[in-house]
Amino acid sequence: MFDTIEKIDHSVVQHGPISDRIYLMKLSDQDLPDLLDKLDRLAEQQDYSKIFAKAPLPVKEMFASHDYVEEASVPGFYKGQTDGVFLAKYIDPQREREPAQKKIEHIIDLSEEKAKQAEPEIPDGPLTIRPLEESDAEALAEVYQEGFESYPFPIHEPDYLLETMASHVAYFGAFDENRLVAAGSAEIDSEAQNAEMTDFATLPDYRGQGLAQQLLVTMEQYMRNRGIKTGYTIARALSAGMNITFAKHGYQFAGTLTNNTHIYGGIESMNVWYKSLSGN
Repeated sequence: MFDTIEKIDHSVVQHGPISDRIYLMKLSDQDLPDLLDKLDRLAEQQDYSKIFAKAPLPVKEMFASHDYVEEASVPGFYKGQTDGVFLAKYIDPQREREPAQKKIEHIIDLSEEKAKQAEPEIPDGPLTIRPLEESDAEALAEVYQEGFESYPFPIHEPDYLLETMASHVAYFGAFDENRLVAAGSAEIDSEAQNAEMTDFATLPDYRGQGLAQQLLVTMEQYMRNRGIKTGYTIARALSAGMNITFAKHGYQFAGTLTNNTHIYGGIESMNVWYKSLSGN
């Protein structure tokens, strides 16, 4: 069963049993403070163990008064001007405990250290990187079937990819001749002028060639051309490769979302990284 996306008043939430949580994806300030009680009721009805929210910094204290804690902070998240905070309310105290915390901290330190090392420019390589089109949906679904053991949304289904492609997600791919071998996506919030760089997957035979880095460079330029001011990612905290990739490309660590997302067969903690795309 995949997650549900719905509106509560004027705000957009995602929730479901897979990640066992509510995710307040897009807050409408006019819904506060009543929305917070409605989220509590939904969590109680569905027996969720966590509520996770993205919100502008000015409303942080209102969330704090309802037992939310800040897990990450991104400068200029909204229109490049207002900071954004990632907030969590743990209904089940067990969910707030991360036994691999020391390993996560090591990966963050390693990523930031790698970012300081001089790196040669990424070569263009023999593969073609380009935005994906509707005709690429079936091939994209196959790459995601290979890359993700589990996921809260049906990204393994071409129809779902076509639906999101038509609304708010830009997909990008690396091609070996006519074969799609790696992909990534940018989930765009045009109103807030930010984009989540996410869903990077590479076929096994093509891993280790820096394709995620090449995709990210292309994605960033595309986002700048669309007027996006802030790029960010929510990366698996225990995936050294993805954390290092973003750190090397100038992304700053913003915080860790503890036991946040069901991916690769279980609920995992996620690291938030961000980068200003303005003026570059």
